[in-house]
Amino acid sequence: MIQSRNVDAHEIAKFERIAQQWWDPSGTMRTLQTINPLRISFISTHAQIQGARIADIGCGGGILAEALARAGAKVVGIDQSVQAIEVARHHAAGQGLAIDYRLQTVEELAQTEGGTFDYFTCMELLEHVPDPGAIVAASACLLKPKGLAFFATINRTVKAWFYTVIGGEYILRLLPRGSHSYARLIRPTELQTWAKTSGFEFVCSTSLMYNLWTQRFWLKPGTEDVNYMMCFTKKAGA
Repeated sequence: MIQSRNVDAHEIAKFERIAQQWWDPSGTMRTLQTINPLRISFISTHAQIQGARIADIGCGGGILAEALARAGAKVVGIDQSVQAIEVARHHAAGQGLAIDYRLQTVEELAQTEGGTFDYFTCMELLEHVPDPGAIVAASACLLKPKGLAFFATINRTVKAWFYTVIGGEYILRLLPRGSHSYARLIRPTELQTWAKTSGFEFVCSTSLMYNLWTQRFWLKPGTEDVNYMMCFTKKAGA
């Protein structure tokens, strides 16, 4: 049995407090709304979303899950925040979208529905959990052979700390203050090591670039600068 080692009450409470702002275009989650088209662009470059069964791990209020559903995916969104799941369900219902939202951990989902997903997304979650390697391992169990995994997280460098924490949280207030801990940021080599150990093969990476002054985002393929995304495929037989 896979045991969950990633229940962080402090992190859950932090996001519970801002749950009602997930869909507020001027709220503290507005940056996720802004970058969402870039996330979908990266995913759709490598995956056929239409008709695919996709797990959105750490779905929050459903920003990415809704975009995937609109693109034709059958989405299961999981999160440990009661209020975020309630917000996600309410918003999806208002949009006429059939998304299966669950108050569940990835370990629990892997126990009951392992090997049934074509792809999964795990965006901006790993840097908020005590044991990110365990998330990677459990999520691997969700996929069918040759299924695709999409991760997004933040590099652990001085530059990333300046852009994300100092610039993003304190100067421009694009993110709630206290959203990130430098010690929990994740170097690309760490993510690749966990992925390899879990039976994944590396496909590609891209940086989510940001200009602090113009507040413009864009993708820079083949790099892992500050905010970065990685795609992996599950090895046959893994």
